[in-house]
Amino acid sequence: MMFDDSSAASDRLDAEPIIWLTTVRPNGQPQTSPVWFLRRDNELLIYSLPNTARVSNIQANPRVALNLDGNGEGGAIVTLEGVAEIDASVLPASAIPEYVSKYEAFMARNGWTPEVFANRYSTPIRVTLTRGRAW
Repeated sequence: MMFDDSSAASDRLDAEPIIWLTTVRPNGQPQTSPVWFLRRDNELLIYSLPNTARVSNIQANPRVALNLDGNGEGGAIVTLEGVAEIDASVLPASAIPEYVSKYEAFMARNGWTPEVFANRYSTPIRVTLTRGRAW
């Protein structure tokens, strides 16, 4: 595990709905995007639209950084580093009960069923975490 299971950072990785994923464009420019995610031990599972810059960036350079929003006062900071891969062997989002449970209300607010979401966000990204910091 990246963080002790009893830590506030670990709790936030399980509960927060949005994490900021930073990939790097071929010209070296970082690109940050808010994404939905599911933590599984030392990995994060993210689903993406298939033809996005984040997907092509990961295919060219799998090293990524991620962070959760802070508390607005310089605290509750969680930053992560990892190696991402587009993993076609991962089941669609609609077939992952924990993912559906975490995001079903968000999907409904967008007018999506889990199946509609899974068809639209059909590219699974698996991030193996290599480093984490929290303060």
